[in-house]
Formats: sequence, C-alpha cells, structure tokens
Amino acid sequence: MLSFLSLSPDFRNPNLNVIPKRMNCPFCAVFGRFLDIVVSVIALLVFSPFLLLVAVCIYIEDNGNPFFVDHRVGKNKQTFNFYKFRSMFINASDLERNNKKIYKQLRSGEHKVKDHPYVTKVGRFIRKYSIDEMPQFINVLLGDMSIVGPRALKIDEEDKFRTENPDIAKYLDVIFEVKPGITGFWQVSGRSKIDFEKRIKMEAYYARVKDIVNDILIMLETPLAVIRAETH
Repeated sequence: MLSFLSLSPDFRNPNLNVIPKRMNCPFCAVFGRFLDIVVSVIALLVFSPFLLLVAVCIYIEDNGNPFFVDHRVGKNKQTFNFYKFRSMFINASDLERNNKKIYKQLRSGEHKVKDHPYVTKVGRFIRKYSIDEMPQFINVLLGDMSIVGPRALKIDEEDKFRTENPDIAKYLDVIFEVKPGITGFWQVSGRSKIDFEKRIKMEAYYARVKDIVNDILIMLETPLAVIRAETH
C-alpha cells in the first residue's frame, strides 16, 4: 500500500471486506472533471511528438493500425469505445482463444500474462512503461473515463466475474458507481503483485472514498510506479 496515502485517515489499514459509505462532496464531481480535462489536454499536447513516434514504430513493425479499440463497461454499466496503442499482433484475439493455456489465464481474471507470445517487440516496451495506455486521455476528454478510477472492465469480464465469483458481485456494483480510470489505487499499489479478488475490493473501496486530494496523490505517484514498471 502506498505510504503517502497513509496521510489520509481513510487509507490507514482499510478493511477491504467492508464497503464504506460514499463520501459527501458536492463539488468533487465538478472539480474532478475540470482536473481531468486540464491534465488530459496538457498530457496530449506535451507528449504528442512522442505519441506520434510510438504510432509510427507500431505501424513499421507489422504495417498494422497502431491503435486498438475495444468495448469496455463504464460508469452505470454504460459501454464505450476504449482506446489504446496496439501492443499485440493484429490477430492476437483469435490466437489467444486458440491457445488453451493463455485463454485460461485471461479468463481467470489475470490482467497480465507473463511472457505473452503474441505481444510485439514494440508492444513489450510500451506495455512495460504503460505507454500503451496514453490514448485513454482521449477517453477522458470524451467523458467516458477519469484520470483516476477503477480499471475499465471488458463486457465479458463483468459477466464472467459475477457468475464465477458471486461473493464479489457487490464490489463490482460499487466499481460501476464511478468512471473507470487510466490509473488508480490498485495500479500504484503494486499492480502485478495483487491477486484478482483483492484488486476488485481495493477498487470498490476507492470508488467510495474517492476525492480530489487522493486523486491528485495517485496522479503524482503514477510516474514513479511507471518508472518501477509496476503498472504493467
């Protein structure tokens, strides 16, 4: 757990098995949306030359579309187009379904498959440092996502998790009370080291205690987590 989050009483040894009551903050939504827009515009403007270079490198490697568009479940269970840099082969989805070992890992709730055989050379680099996530700033500007929030779940993931893990259904409901985020409590707390059930509980917990101060703290922690390659 993050040391800086201990500055907030809500993050001192939280009981993740108990869903806290929603914090009453009438102005948080307005200020949060303003912060999302400002940070996203600055990020896209500052990093636009680098993002263009990444897109070119992805295209050069296999002549494919550098962007990957998927459907994800957002706030109030509304689906939206989810943007990322493509880090795998063009036909990776079909290859995954035909590979029983990898498909089983993905269906188990694991976000990351170690030594994934269908990730491109450029993809390994951009995944390691979460560069593949940067097009999601577009999702933030469109209002589908926030900078800080739970991980955006795929449509089939939500259905599967409810069916196979009925004990976490109530936590999933809480997660969908807020917009998904590019980064979040789970991501900067050692993403690859946290099991699936704990991750869902952490995200539900943060969805309820989410506020501007903690969002800013997580934003500030994210670059350090990226450098440590912990967010992927």
